[in-house]
Amino acid sequence: MATSLLQMEGDDSVHLHITHSNLKSFSADVRFSPQMSVEAVKEKLWKKCGTSVNSMALELYDDTGSKVALLSDDARPLGFFSPFDGFRLHIIDLDPSSVTTGGWLEDTSLVEKYNISEEDYAKRTDSFRKFKEKRVSQNPVAAEAKTKENHMEDLCANFKVEDRCQIEPGEKRGMVKYVGRAESLGPGYWVGIQYDEPLGKHDGMVKGTRFFECPPLHGGMVRPDKVKVGDYPERDPFEEDEI
Repeated sequence: MATSLLQMEGDDSVHLHITHSNLKSFSADVRFSPQMSVEAVKEKLWKKCGTSVNSMALELYDDTGSKVALLSDDARPLGFFSPFDGFRLHIIDLDPSSVTTGGWLEDTSLVEKYNISEEDYAKRTDSFRKFKEKRVSQNPVAAEAKTKENHMEDLCANFKVEDRCQIEPGEKRGMVKYVGRAESLGPGYWVGIQYDEPLGKHDGMVKGTRFFECPPLHGGMVRPDKVKVGDYPERDPFEEDEI
């Protein structure tokens, strides 16, 4: 009990490793204030994994893998349960119809795809193919110009994997996870980003190629000119309410 009180009195945040009962590939390290209520912790985790607050149970494990506590009282502060840096917070989704069940958030092959025949696609007048054909007919010289293989390579000189970054436009923050070519996306250089929030489109796999690994819907591939690296810490929505 004394340890809990001492931890609550401090202003230092605690870094916890997050896992999920349904999302086996989900893994994140998140900073929490010990003064946050368990309910506030759940609110923050909901934005990262999709499990609703009312359907979420939390278990705390120490760095040896031993279970420390079940965070069953939403009104208690996190510090009451004596979490320390490196402890693991395990999310249990209690909703059998949750978006996290069934595996489709991790395995896109389980999602039914819309297919259109080549004949029907050719008949459409609003397709990208028709748009491209129109552009080529209007400006055939420009159409011949191809993107070079080293396109934007110079902008990647100072990018390193695990650099913190911000993506423009939108001021989305995250971490650099890949720097290099991505032929399936187009010639030139690309930067793979793991966003802090689920603002991406994938888990690091694009068009069948694995460029990096990250939680579902946290991955993005962008051109280097959209990336700014530097001191861009993860935003804490609860810090904005503090005085």
